[in-house]
Amino acid sequence: MMLRRGCILFLPRLVGLLVVACCLVSIVYMLACTPKGDNQQLVLPRVHSPTVKEGYEAILQEREEQHRNYIISLKKQIAQLKAELQGRNEQLKNVQDQYPDPLDIRLDNSNPEKVQANLLAFLRSQVDKAEVHSGVKLSTEYAAVPFESFTLQKVYQLETGLTRHPEEKPVRKDKRDELIEVIELAVGSLNKPEGDSNAKHRVYTASDFIEGIYRTEKDKGTLYELTFKGDTKHQFKKIVLFRPFGPVMKVKNEDVNMADTLINVIVPLAKRASKFRQFMQNFREMGIQQDGRIHLTVVYFGKEQMNEVRAILENTSKSANFKNFTFIQLNEEFSRGKGLDIGARFWKGSNVVLFFCDVDIYFTAEFLNSCRLNTQPGKKVFYPVLFSQYNPSIIYGHHDSIPSLEQQLIIKKETGFWRDFGFGMTCQYRSDFINIGGFDLDIKGWGGEDVHLYRKYLHSNLVVIRTPVRGLFHLWHEKQCLDELTPEQYKMCMQSKAMNEGSHGQLGMLVFKQEIETHLHRQKLSNKKT
Repeated sequence: MMLRRGCILFLPRLVGLLVVACCLVSIVYMLACTPKGDNQQLVLPRVHSPTVKEGYEAILQEREEQHRNYIISLKKQIAQLKAELQGRNEQLKNVQDQYPDPLDIRLDNSNPEKVQANLLAFLRSQVDKAEVHSGVKLSTEYAAVPFESFTLQKVYQLETGLTRHPEEKPVRKDKRDELIEVIELAVGSLNKPEGDSNAKHRVYTASDFIEGIYRTEKDKGTLYELTFKGDTKHQFKKIVLFRPFGPVMKVKNEDVNMADTLINVIVPLAKRASKFRQFMQNFREMGIQQDGRIHLTVVYFGKEQMNEVRAILENTSKSANFKNFTFIQLNEEFSRGKGLDIGARFWKGSNVVLFFCDVDIYFTAEFLNSCRLNTQPGKKVFYPVLFSQYNPSIIYGHHDSIPSLEQQLIIKKETGFWRDFGFGMTCQYRSDFINIGGFDLDIKGWGGEDVHLYRKYLHSNLVVIRTPVRGLFHLWHEKQCLDELTPEQYKMCMQSKAMNEGSHGQLGMLVFKQEIETHLHRQKLSNKKT
């Protein structure tokens, strides 16, 4: 594809060179035909010379011969340029035939052989373009695509995130099946040696596999290099495989109208009136003023701070002229799962998108559209990975240097992390939530209910969209893990608390704070002496 585009870009340059060449030849021709200056005038025969007529005729013949020779020379140059242009056109055609455009490979039932040939040519070109036979020049060290290694049992990976380990068994079925398939293909290749088929050969099995490495270039394919035991201790067999990515194929082209798609934001709450006030500021700006297609359901547990929370809600309703809200009060112990379940079932209107949210979440209007676009009744549910904010006091140091909330919400490794272990914020149509069976209401307190619901969707035929989103933030707050939690819930709560405080570097600075201060003090004394 790149070679074809290069040739296409070269053609205008070649045509331009032809035009310039023709102009140069014309200029030479004009200069040659221009009469010479006064200092170089031809010596003409005198008028009274008896051979005056013959002299003029000789001069004219000489000049005509010169013009004829220039014309012949120009014709030869033009013919050469035409031949060169024809050659370039043929080269471009050969390149087009050898590397077909992925967009030209379509399912043409009238000529399946041509489609198959084009597809095979494209796949071969993928191998040529990838770093299989030779390397490519890279601009920086960060442009290199690293390999990951694997054995029969384990995968050793660089990009671990917060839920994956540097060494682990491949849990995802697609990754597990991929590596098993590659090992089986390599074993089959080793057991079909080239050359004399009658000669006795060793029979290889998967137990002879030592290790492999693989990496994926997203626009080309995946390269695998597998090492097997050889015939002796210091001999090995190496198999290189490549899984080329096929051409991009159009699957769907549709218009999506979300003008009338309402989102019901459901927030379970107990106490935390100050956090609810902050949440309502965000809800008013993003949900009411910018989006406008939104409903709020607050499920409140207990009576403490209830009047304050209700007053905040009613004040927002009056000042923003917002009537699309529901307040449900329950006189019982807080249960996030039960609050969300009751809020979802309380809705009596037509099918609606449910956004399960917490009071310490900040969202943008763009996220609300992502919520709509990634859900479809009976087809898709949306599980966004939100960006979790670190403790601002650790990030920015002194309290007087902490910027405003909007300025804090930037996605960098120093300010937070992708909360890939959390499944609490989710968007789905109410019909899908009801059909899947809702939350497990036996779970009390903090944690666990969201994972159970997530697993229900994974075990269904619905497509689960799981992706990081730039418009959904978890605001830092001090986390308290209550003694009433089960051991498993308490462990999850403490792990979450540790993750929330700061990055490895920032926490390391706190651990070595005394050592750093001692160093600075010594430096200060040393400077005074000098």
